[in-house]
Amino acid sequence: MHGADRPGIVAAVSQVLAEHGANIVSLDQHTDDPNGGRFFQRTVFTLPGLVVGIPALEAELQSVLAEDLGMTWELNQRAEAKRVIILASRSDHCLLDLLWRHRRGEIPMTIPMVISNHTDMAEDVRGFGIPFFHVPSVTGPDKSESERKIVELIKGNADAVVLARYMQILSSDFLREVGVPVINIHHSFLPAFIGAGPYKKAKERGVKLIGATAHYVTEELDEGPIIEQDVIRVSHADTASDLQRKGAYVEREVLSRAVLAHCEDRVIRDGNQTIVF
Repeated sequence: MHGADRPGIVAAVSQVLAEHGANIVSLDQHTDDPNGGRFFQRTVFTLPGLVVGIPALEAELQSVLAEDLGMTWELNQRAEAKRVIILASRSDHCLLDLLWRHRRGEIPMTIPMVISNHTDMAEDVRGFGIPFFHVPSVTGPDKSESERKIVELIKGNADAVVLARYMQILSSDFLREVGVPVINIHHSFLPAFIGAGPYKKAKERGVKLIGATAHYVTEELDEGPIIEQDVIRVSHADTASDLQRKGAYVEREVLSRAVLAHCEDRVIRDGNQTIVF
C-alpha cells in the first residue's frame, strides 16, 4: 500500500487485520518525508481460512485504506506463484540463469514459455521442460506484426514479462496491449551508457566500474523505474570483450534479484521510482 502520509495508517491496517483474526508476520514501512510526504507499507500476515475470508477482508480494506485514508493498495497470496514469460535473443546467460533458479525453486514463479526472435536456445529451453516459441524479428521500423504475435502468446498467460537480454525495442502499443509489468536487464549501471553497445562506450570512457540495471520497461528507452543494480571493478587492462564477459556475471545476478523481488511482491512503484522492501 502507498499514498500520502498521515498519522494512524499503521494502526488502521493492524486493527483491520486483527479484527479478521490475522497474525502479522512482518511489517515494513517507509516515509520519504515525515512532514507530509509519501508513505509505503508492506505487511505479511497469515490468516486461517484466508480463501473463504478474502471477500470480507478486501471489502473492509477498501473502506479503510482507499476510502478513509486515500491509499492505493493490493492484496496478494504468497502461495500463488507468478506466471513469468521470458523473452530472449541470442545471449543465453540471463535466460539460463533464470531457468536454473526456477528449477531449483529459488524464485516463486512458473514459466509458461520462453519466446525468442532466434532459435539458438530452443533445445536448451526445452531441456528444462519449458515450451519455446520462435517469433522472428521484422527488419525495419514497423515491428507491429511480430509484436502482435508475441502479445497473442502472452495474453492471459502471464503476470509479468522478463526481457532476458531481448535485443528489441518494444513499442508503446506492445506495452499497453500486453497489460502486465515488463522487467528488463540493461547491461550498464543506468543512467550511464543508455542504449546499445554500453561496454564499448564504457571502455572508451575508461571507467573503473561497470554494472547492470534491472528496471521496469516504459515508453522511454532505459528510463523506467529501477528495481536492482550492482557493479564490478575493472581496470585499464580490460578490453571491451573482458568488460562484456565480466558484466555478464553482474547482469544475471541483478536480473534474478529483481525478478525475485517482483515475484515476492516486495516492489512498490511510485512514479518513476521504486520502493523495494
